[in-house]
Amino acid sequence: MTVRRSTARVLPIDPDGRALLIQGWDPLRPSDRYWFTVGGGAHRDEPLRAAAVREMREEVGVAMDESLLGSPLEGRSSIEWTQLGVRVVQDQEYYAVAVPAGTQVRFDGMHWVERLTVRKHAWLLPEELEADPVRSADPRLPDLIRLAVAAVRER
Repeated sequence: MTVRRSTARVLPIDPDGRALLIQGWDPLRPSDRYWFTVGGGAHRDEPLRAAAVREMREEVGVAMDESLLGSPLEGRSSIEWTQLGVRVVQDQEYYAVAVPAGTQVRFDGMHWVERLTVRKHAWLLPEELEADPVRSADPRLPDLIRLAVAAVRER
């Protein structure tokens, strides 16, 4: 089975330039761990910016105004991955948002399948992500964090 979806990805950046990332895993492949960003598929006719705000609230419990997102970090890109035996083709757009130091993260708004596949979260610098043996769901993630840090500092 293949699912194609349009997604909004969000890189929350703290004052120290660290990005909030989530570490996931696939229960069908327990040793396959990966870092990914907050975000997910847009609902039918939902603009990606609105999806980004909704996903921040649902996935990590952070409410925010859409105007804080700024412009997308770059043009849309696509990745393919498999989760729970389903192949996902994902067209995605990344947004950066500045968040205060000590922003609290809560996973209680996640769908049960998301909670099943999330191991932990961390605030990471791009260099820390590059040094981590756990792969990134999107290989461009360290560079995207750098773009996100520059974007929030520019605002």
